[in-house]
Amino acid sequence: MNKATAMILAAGRGERMRPLTDTCPKPMLRVAGKPLIQWHVEALTLQGNRNLVVNTAWLGGRILQGLADGSPFQTHIQYSHEGEDFGHALETAGGIIRALPMLADTFWIVAGDVFAPSFEFSKPALEAFAASSMHAHIWLVPNPAHNLKGDFGLSEDGLALNLPKESAHPKWTYSTIGLYKKSFFDEPSTGIPAGNSYGIKAALAPLLRAAMHKGLVSAEIYTGDWTDVGTPERLRELNL
Repeated sequence: MNKATAMILAAGRGERMRPLTDTCPKPMLRVAGKPLIQWHVEALTLQGNRNLVVNTAWLGGRILQGLADGSPFQTHIQYSHEGEDFGHALETAGGIIRALPMLADTFWIVAGDVFAPSFEFSKPALEAFAASSMHAHIWLVPNPAHNLKGDFGLSEDGLALNLPKESAHPKWTYSTIGLYKKSFFDEPSTGIPAGNSYGIKAALAPLLRAAMHKGLVSAEIYTGDWTDVGTPERLRELNL
C-alpha cells in the first residue's frame, strides 16, 4: 500500500464549540452544505493526494461513518484511532508521530477544523519542499480577531521566526497547514519513537519553535479565505 502524502488532524474534543460538539465531532460540522473535513479531503484529492491519514478520538466513529475508506471521494483513507487505542487524543505532534508509519517521507498536515476552500495542496509545492533542506514549511495567514498578536515572524529570505513577545517585527498566524518531513519528528528531537506505541501526548508548537531556532522551518503567507472554526459564532458567520 502506498504511503499517505497528507494527514488531516481530527482528534480534538472541540470544547469551545460545545454544545455542538457534544454530539458531533468538530471536523464533521457543516459549512456550505458539507462537513469541514470533506473540504480538505476533496482539495487534497484534486491535487493528486489520493492516500490520506485521518486521526480520530472524540466521536471518531462519526468521522469514519462520514468518510468511510475514502472511496466516495476517489481517494483512500487510513485511520489512526487514538481514542480506541489510548482512550484520548495525543495532541498534534503526538498524533502525527503515532501515524508516521503510514505516512510518506514528506507529507501535508492540515487541521480538520479550519476552513480554507481555495488552498491548493499542490504536488509542485510538495516536490519543491522535498528537495529543500528544510524540515518543515508552513503557511501563515493575516492575524484574525481572536489572535491579533500572531504566532510567528517571517524573514526576508523565507524562514519562519520564533520572535520574542516584545519584538516589533510583524507576526502572522499559523494556518495549521504545512508540509513536513519525517525527520522533523525523529526520536532525538521529540523523545518519542515513530508509531508512538505508548500514546505519549505532545504538542507541535514547541517542536516548531525549536526547529525555527535551527533555521529548519520555511514559511510563506497565504491570503486566501481562511477561518479557524473555533466557536459557534464563527461557524454561523461562515454559513450566513
